[in-house]
Amino acid sequence: MLTLNREEREIIVIDDGSDVSPLNLLTDIADQMIYIRQPNQGLSHARNTGIAMANGQYLQFVDADDFLISSNYDKCLDFIRFKDADIVLFDFATKEVSSAQLANNEELSGTEYMHNNNLRASACGYIFKKNLLVNLRFTKGILHEDEEFTPQLIIRADKVYNTKVQAYFYRKRKESITHNKDKRWKLKRLQDTEQVIKSLQDKADLMPAKDRVAMLRRVAQLTMDYIYNIIILTRDEQYLNHVLLRLEKRGLFPLPKKNYTRKYKLFSIMINSKAGRKILIHTLPRLN
Repeated sequence: MLTLNREEREIIVIDDGSDVSPLNLLTDIADQMIYIRQPNQGLSHARNTGIAMANGQYLQFVDADDFLISSNYDKCLDFIRFKDADIVLFDFATKEVSSAQLANNEELSGTEYMHNNNLRASACGYIFKKNLLVNLRFTKGILHEDEEFTPQLIIRADKVYNTKVQAYFYRKRKESITHNKDKRWKLKRLQDTEQVIKSLQDKADLMPAKDRVAMLRRVAQLTMDYIYNIIILTRDEQYLNHVLLRLEKRGLFPLPKKNYTRKYKLFSIMINSKAGRKILIHTLPRLN
C-alpha cells in the first residue's frame, strides 16, 4: 500500500464502456472512490473526465491492468512532500520489482529537461501538479494523444525530477496501438502522428526562444519516429516520398542535423539522402 492516508488520496475510476464492469474487483475501495461509466468515448475523453472530477493538487494516471509499485512510488511522493515538485518522472517495469531503488534527485526546469533528454510520452509515467493544466487537455479522437499532451505539460514546469526508479508496472497488452495489425488502424496511427507533429510545431513557433528550441527537439525526434514507422509499417517508397514532400513544405524535412542521440544522428543522415532511404526501406525490420 502507498503511504497516503484517505485524506491525502482521491481515487477516480473511469469505465469507458467495458464489457464487464470492474466494480466487483474494487469492493475493497468502493467507499473510497468515485466511479464513472461512459459509453466508449475513448482514452482522451476518459482522462479529461478524470481531470474535471479531481480535487487534488497532484494527478496520476493509471491504466487498467497496470499498478503502482508502492516501495518505489513512495520515493516519488517524497519529491512532492519535501521538494514541492511540479512533475516527478519515473520508469516502467514489466517484471516484478523486488526491492526499493535509489532515486535520482537532480532538479531541472521542464525546458532544460526537454532540451537535454529523450522524452517518454506516456501520461502514466509521472505525477504532476494539476495547476499546470490551464487550457491543456487531451485531444479527443486521435491515437498517440500522450505524444501531444506530455511535451506541452513538461515544458510548463519549473521543477522537474526524473527519479529513474521503476514505480509503475506496465502490463503488455495485445490490443495496444502498436500491436494492432489492421491496415486502416495503421493508417490512422500514422495520420494522427503527423497531426501531433504539426500541432507541436505550431505551438513551438509561439514560444520564447529557449522553450522553442526544446520543443523543436521533441518535434524532430517525433518526426524521425514517424518516418521510421512509415517504412516498417508500409514498405511503400511512393507513400514515403509523398509524406516527405508534405513534411518538407512544413520545414520538418530534411531532419535537422543534430546530435540528439546516436540513433537520431545516424537515421537523419540516412533518411536525408535518396540512397540512404532506399537502404532503410530494404534493411529495416518489417512490422506486419
